[in-house]
Amino acid sequence: MANSGFQLLGYFLALGGWIGIISTTVLPQWKQSSYAGDAIIMAVGLYEGLWMSCASQSTGQVQCKIFDSLLSLDIHIQTCRALMVISVLMGFIAIIVSVVGMKCTKVGDNNPSTKNKIAVAGGGLFLLAGICTLVSVSWYATQVSYHFFDPNTPVNARYEFGSALFVGWAAACLTMLGGSFLCCSCANEERRGQQYYRQSQPSTDREANVKSSPPDKGEQYL
Repeated sequence: MANSGFQLLGYFLALGGWIGIISTTVLPQWKQSSYAGDAIIMAVGLYEGLWMSCASQSTGQVQCKIFDSLLSLDIHIQTCRALMVISVLMGFIAIIVSVVGMKCTKVGDNNPSTKNKIAVAGGGLFLLAGICTLVSVSWYATQVSYHFFDPNTPVNARYEFGSALFVGWAAACLTMLGGSFLCCSCANEERRGQQYYRQSQPSTDREANVKSSPPDKGEQYL
């Protein structure tokens, strides 16, 4: 029962992380205009994500423009796009696989060993999805930091970390934590099964030896 609860905890943590990954992918606030130092505070705030760039005016009006060309984008933006899309797809597959493999569900094969292997596969997919998200967000943040501290970058053209990056880091951690819980719960179950088999093996051997041992001379005369 405790093992099923551990699987459920890991599943819902990974599910929440996957929702965060989707939010990170579609949010345009991967980087935002900086007002540090001698930068002139403008009435328009600039945001940029993987798919569009936005301008937020002081009146509350927001205008966004989707990137027209894929090939004209920087290589790190194209790579981050691919990693985030792969992460979303792997998370979706992991959700289905984990539901089939968890003990608290009656979907698929009812063999405990088979369900454990399926749950481990789902946990592994969650781990890969979290790693892809972590690599994508961290690489993008590295590029933002590099251009911010580059002396050749104009002061008014510098950007800082946007809120989507922090959402992505949190989502990656949740997804990897949930996937680890799924994998560890199944590994502990298999370890307990092997330990039980080893403990029961000596008693079985003793019974076999007693049955196979020849009777004493007194028993033969009786």
